[in-house]
Amino acid sequence: MEKHLFPSLDRCFLCPRRCGANRNAGKTGFCKMTSEIRIARVGLHMWEEPCISGTRGSGTIFFTGCNLGCIFCQNHEISTVALPGKACSVSELACAMLSLQDKGAHNINLVTGTHYAPQIVEAVRQARSSGLTLPILYNCGGYESVETLRMLEGTIDIYLPDMKFFSGKISSQYARTPDYFEKASAAIAEMVRQQPDQVFDSDGMMQKGVIVRHLMLPGLLFDTKHVLDHLVETYGNQITISLMNQYTPMPGVPEELAKPLSSEHYRAMVDHLAILGQENAFTQEGGTVSESFIPDFE
Repeated sequence: MEKHLFPSLDRCFLCPRRCGANRNAGKTGFCKMTSEIRIARVGLHMWEEPCISGTRGSGTIFFTGCNLGCIFCQNHEISTVALPGKACSVSELACAMLSLQDKGAHNINLVTGTHYAPQIVEAVRQARSSGLTLPILYNCGGYESVETLRMLEGTIDIYLPDMKFFSGKISSQYARTPDYFEKASAAIAEMVRQQPDQVFDSDGMMQKGVIVRHLMLPGLLFDTKHVLDHLVETYGNQITISLMNQYTPMPGVPEELAKPLSSEHYRAMVDHLAILGQENAFTQEGGTVSESFIPDFE
């Protein structure tokens, strides 16, 4: 396996936590990852938004590690490094993208890749030079550095961030990020600057644009309302909002999160989006609260 050393990883400031870890020397910061790329899963995924998964699936690459560590994470097997994944080189990451294209994927969906941003830029460059033509999608938790996003400019076609929290008290409690809303707001503004227009092909598959996800959590109706108000007031139908009801309680979560989302609360926020005039939105019907929506990382 060839060894790529990226200077920005000598003191890693890729995410807002700015750990400063020398990942090239094998040190780790909050994400628990060195500069070695580790992948937990590569495959076609059918459970993204319709304009992402389509009929053939989104070509997902799940990276190991995370800069958030939400206590309710459904991908905790890889975000907490209980399952460290498979090490790969930059060229092997490029080959994984090409293999997903060969399998008929609609796009290349890079899931939680913040801590591998420089490697991703190089891997996409290599894959493009070898025939990759699919849109590149950056699927992240929203807690991003504007400087890192600018590093990705020209590489990413579709941004798919979360906007998880409005309240700093709530984000501190559930993700140790008192500045989550501040950083996520700035990050989404940068994403929209890079991809200001929503572009679809003749089959309705997104080629460029920004989709912002918000997963509703039980008992946090007003936090959701503040998130939606901000997104609609700031961007309106320039972006697509994906309002999700698929929260699945994970083992060990605090008591207030150990229950499903209220269907009445979800319906109220769907109605609120309509009242705000948001037309570009995805909502979910009942039955999405299930572990079948959680990828198998074994």
